[in-house]
Amino acid sequence: MAVWSFLTGLTGLLVFNVVLGPCALALGTGALVRNTHRRFRAWLGIALGAAGLLLFVGLSWAQHTPSWSLED
Repeated sequence: MAVWSFLTGLTGLLVFNVVLGPCALALGTGALVRNTHRRFRAWLGIALGAAGLLLFVGLSWAQHTPSWSLED
């Protein structure tokens, strides 16, 4: 679960922020609750999931749209 949290958080920075961000948060939290040996990856997945959601909110707010893109 910790590895999947990391992978979904990392992918969530680029695409599907709204879907993959919460998945990374849930998987990372689940891994920590289960007392995984890969605690760093679980925390990293949680951090990347939160960063993906913050990126989505920040860019959506800056562009005044419910979605974001890097094109102008």
